[in-house]
Amino acid sequence: MSLNVNLGTPYETRINEIIEKGYAATQTEVIRQAIMYYATFLEDQEEIRLLNKGISADMKDIKSGKVKTVAHDELKKKLGL
Repeated sequence: MSLNVNLGTPYETRINEIIEKGYAATQTEVIRQAIMYYATFLEDQEEIRLLNKGISADMKDIKSGKVKTVAHDELKKKLGL
């Protein structure tokens, strides 16, 4: 697949800076790296969202008394640590 994109001066300047610093060899490589980084970022954000959803559900259960909590020191004592 071939794709031509006009990004404009500010983006072209940043792309050229990245190439000059040696982080990538070509403009295409810079764009590919940026897309892969963004895809990873989005996956990470989804994972964080799901973790927060789980934590919120657990906290709701704790606050309602549905789940009992134990203090760290109490647990250590109980386990003989």
